Amino acid sequence: MPGPLQLIATSPMGLEAVVARELKELGYEDTKVENGRVNFTGDFIDICRCNLWLRTSDRVLIKMGEFSAVTFDELFEGTKALPWQDWIPAHGEFPVEGRSHKSQLSSVPACQGIVKKAIVEKLKESYRTEWFEETGPRYVIEINLLNDIALLTLDTTGPALHKRGYRKLATEAPLKETMAAAMILLSRWNQNPSRPFYDPCCGSGTLPIEAAMIGWNIAPGLRRSFNAEGWPILPEELWQQAREEAFDAVQDDIPLNIAGSDIDPKAIEVATAAAKSAGLGKEITFEVLPAARIQPQGDYGCLITNPPYGERIGEEKEVRKLISQLGRVAAGLPTWSFFALTPTKQFEHDFQRKADKRRKLFNGRIECQYLQFLGPLPPRH
Repeated sequence: MPGPLQLIATSPMGLEAVVARELKELGYEDTKVENGRVNFTGDFIDICRCNLWLRTSDRVLIKMGEFSAVTFDELFEGTKALPWQDWIPAHGEFPVEGRSHKSQLSSVPACQGIVKKAIVEKLKESYRTEWFEETGPRYVIEINLLNDIALLTLDTTGPALHKRGYRKLATEAPLKETMAAAMILLSRWNQNPSRPFYDPCCGSGTLPIEAAMIGWNIAPGLRRSFNAEGWPILPEELWQQAREEAFDAVQDDIPLNIAGSDIDPKAIEVATAAAKSAGLGKEITFEVLPAARIQPQGDYGCLITNPPYGERIGEEKEVRKLISQLGRVAAGLPTWSFFALTPTKQFEHDFQRKADKRRKLFNGRIECQYLQFLGPLPPRH
């Protein structure tokens, strides 16, 4: 049986520190941040917990091994030396995916073929068979070559963690759930989730729904399944234990004041359906409303939004008009804080205010700034 596991939480570019903070808050102190991933140590139960709880990570991987590989022979022998038989049963399905960057072994299909062949040879020795039907549980293997170093991993997650399970439909250019969660965590609204929360460009409702899940401490993976749930090495009782812990951790007695609006009636239909699917239909208020007419209620709130981008949805003139409308709304809400994810260079000019903080993030492949216009904190009681 494997000992302590080397685990990897993969991260969208620019969010590595947010993923690392999440892991530390879950109790994983020994983290190491690298580009696109955070390394940490865990056990079988931690595979279950991290898949259920991580809000901003894309996947939870098991690090099988890492070694230098400048020839196909080195890649084959290094792969074959790893303990695949500890994980993959005789009937397991094990597709190989691959990436290569700045490495002599630059042909990804060739590297995938070598890794697959090496694993087959290793499993032949263990199971004393010449043929693997691959009809059982799924074990997705990735070979990642960077600067001639081969990293081999097993994916415990399956479909990426942003697929929470509550969104059956989506509007055009939807915001990923992982990015929405990161925007909320970076705003620090979660430190006092009874504060008002508003998104005036809510689209399919991702930001308000993620806020409600964070506010009530609902594990984002509770409504979905994971590849590793079918693995014999991970007993079903561990998944049950992790899910019971997550259900017990829900704090649905916290009063929430979360609302979203959008000018598009179809978007509000999609958002309302998604909130109901997430079990939060009664906790979030959605309405069809242009940004110029919004009237967020309460004091010391957070307005967090991902307004349309000129190059993706609306025309640039319309986007600039929308931003100036949001600026006028902000001027009338002196105790509120405002946060916007945007690629628009002239956002601050149109908003008529300089951001207090900014952070470079990538929404898909679009480079954006997360602009933060900070209001006063609520008074301490």
